[in-house]
Amino acid sequence: MIDAHFHSWLLSRGDYGWLTSALPAIYRDVSIADWQAQAAPHGVKAGVLVQAAPTEAETQWLLAQAQQHPAVLGVVGWTDLLAPDAPARIRALAASPKLKGLRPMLQDIADPDWILQAALAPALQTMSDLGLVLDALIKPLHLPRLLTLAARYPALKLVIDHAAKPDIAAGQWEPWASDLAEVASQTKAVCKISGLLTEAGPQPHPDAARRWVAHVLQVFGEDRV
Repeated sequence: MIDAHFHSWLLSRGDYGWLTSALPAIYRDVSIADWQAQAAPHGVKAGVLVQAAPTEAETQWLLAQAQQHPAVLGVVGWTDLLAPDAPARIRALAASPKLKGLRPMLQDIADPDWILQAALAPALQTMSDLGLVLDALIKPLHLPRLLTLAARYPALKLVIDHAAKPDIAAGQWEPWASDLAEVASQTKAVCKISGLLTEAGPQPHPDAARRWVAHVLQVFGEDRV
């Protein structure tokens, strides 16, 4: 069993803008060993380490962690996809066989159409050419944009993080459910449930996300979740 999405961070690095003392449960260093202690009792043998800061420095740190820990099968990193030398930057990072994908933090970008701008074409095409995955850290309003992106880059591997983070605590269902179903039927994207339960409020019942998880499984099928 492989954990498709886990994190490790070191607060002293100082590049996690979102990680503050307002999140006391996770405002602490999290090591690979911490993850293994939680994962191993459930039969998880290995995992994919995902970026948590929009810096190449953190990606290099994650790649170094992956080299030291055989249980880390891959890293999803970050680079500035709008940089003039983005294709070269991507190729340099991809020189590490542990780099499997990149994740622009789209949920934190004010413009929901950001990922569709023409200036990103060189970077996205390079990712496609290298077989790298684009991890889509998105909200429900981004799902129609993902359809457009998939049509433009049919060979680009797409992974939806956290099932696009519907607001479960507020009971958000539509248009999330219909838009997710359309992405599932019209593209080859796969979907990670991952942090879905965290959208169900501060102390959710374990069943709080069941309806949303069932929908993800129904529209994507087990092989794409």
